Amino acid sequence: MYIKYNKNYIERTRNLRNNMTLEERKLWYDFLSKNKFRFNRQKIIENYIVDFYCAKKKLIIELDGNQYYTIEGKEYDEIRTELLNAYNLQVIRFKNIEIQKDFTKVCSKINRVLNSKQ
Repeated sequence: MYIKYNKNYIERTRNLRNNMTLEERKLWYDFLSKNKFRFNRQKIIENYIVDFYCAKKKLIIELDGNQYYTIEGKEYDEIRTELLNAYNLQVIRFKNIEIQKDFTKVCSKINRVLNSKQ
């Protein structure tokens, strides 16, 4: 299935790439950019921007800050995840604190998911 994207978000994604959070930066530079599977940062999918996307494995990695733990944030994420799942994409989420406190465990989980997917 062809993944649609909203061209109106191109400038925003560029800005997000240039202003990554500390946790996004750590995951990108210390792990994903060197991974054997190619990842994109700040990928547009329809009207959403996902943190990291691996097309070959149909995997999305999201890092969640405090804004994701409000009622509105959870509802937004549920709708967003349903749409992404409709494209047969798997979404895995990590809290920012996990990147800060247990980075090795986060990387191990990502590798397990990548290696388990056909």
